[in-house]
Amino acid sequence: MKALAVLHASQLVTLAGPKRPRAGAELSEIGIIRDGGLLIRDGRIELVGSSSEIEKKTGNAEVIDARGKVVLPGFVDAHTHLVFAGNRLDDFERRARGDTYEQIAKAGGGIWSTVEKTRAASGADLFAQTQRHADWFLRCGTTTVESKSGYGLTLEDELKILRVMRRLNQETPLEIVPTFLGAHAVPRKMDADEYVDLVVNEMLPRVTSDSLAEFCDVFCERGYFDFEQSRRILNSAKGLGLRLRIHADQLSNSGAAKLAAELKAATADHLEKTDEQGIAALRSGGVQPVLLPGSVYALGSTCYPRAREMIEAGLAVVIATDFNPGSSPTASMPMILSLACTQMKMSPAEAISASTINPAYSLGRGDRIGSLESGKVANCSIFDCGDYRELAYWFGFPQTHSVYVKGSRAH
Repeated sequence: MKALAVLHASQLVTLAGPKRPRAGAELSEIGIIRDGGLLIRDGRIELVGSSSEIEKKTGNAEVIDARGKVVLPGFVDAHTHLVFAGNRLDDFERRARGDTYEQIAKAGGGIWSTVEKTRAASGADLFAQTQRHADWFLRCGTTTVESKSGYGLTLEDELKILRVMRRLNQETPLEIVPTFLGAHAVPRKMDADEYVDLVVNEMLPRVTSDSLAEFCDVFCERGYFDFEQSRRILNSAKGLGLRLRIHADQLSNSGAAKLAAELKAATADHLEKTDEQGIAALRSGGVQPVLLPGSVYALGSTCYPRAREMIEAGLAVVIATDFNPGSSPTASMPMILSLACTQMKMSPAEAISASTINPAYSLGRGDRIGSLESGKVANCSIFDCGDYRELAYWFGFPQTHSVYVKGSRAH
């Protein structure tokens, strides 16, 4: 592979720093090099520094002139529901007219409409639809996503979704980190405990024996999976070698953040209703909060997670899109940066750390992605702006100039 030199970036935002997730004041230390450059060889970053330093070593490398542009590590989106069939346009219109979640569900909408469409789609159809989703992420500067199953809710349909993720990993530039979310909802005509038995006794063993997931997630919420059911599923997953994530405290303060801490989950996600006790529990359990302002916005709510309190408590905060057809139909991390700054009062620098290096660590990949440092994988995005704060400031349109994955142009 030919060497590549990126030169004369207005700001090269490196995120260089300690080899761990960033918390507190560290979230604002994003390692900017003005007139910065990178030398990339064999898909990895060989040198990072001033352009004058890099120019001396370029040799016959292909040169990209990033003058007037910002260069960032590729965004790492640590919470998505990437694989599904169809859309939820009817739900969207009903919500705009003022219908409640319950009314939408009664009319045949909600998660069940997506489950039915996803079950009906063949693996090939699902792959074709999801390939388009993967391209949306790349266009927005995202190079790695965590992707959850959960729109199948039968053994074969959950396996089908996870196999589509595996194929996407092989055939698209986007890196996909697979999570098994069989416990996303209780199937119709099934008792919750009966379904938990199916998840524990049949689904998890098949998912792990086929090496189809790295993480297991549960929607721990009243009306979905209670504390004991969630604990049982997650403990079984842990016993089979999966790392843990939890949908926690989204609709009510159920105390799921405390369960995440008890089980030493990698992340607790959503946390819209988490209180100070939940925040303290996450801190003591070393759990990273994954905040999803896109779903609060898209549902027309104003109850955003307490990002400032979490940062002040020393938590290594992550922000993510929650890309899904029902409550957060966006693949745009720059839009999430905007919401993090305007609605959760995070600074632009904190939002950049929370969308690059911190999610990389939450996915067990902080040693190889999430920052622009020598030896790391050459995943970087170049934006048509001179200051990184413009990514959150100008919102609603893409400023992406180009995206590189492993040193090759992906968009």
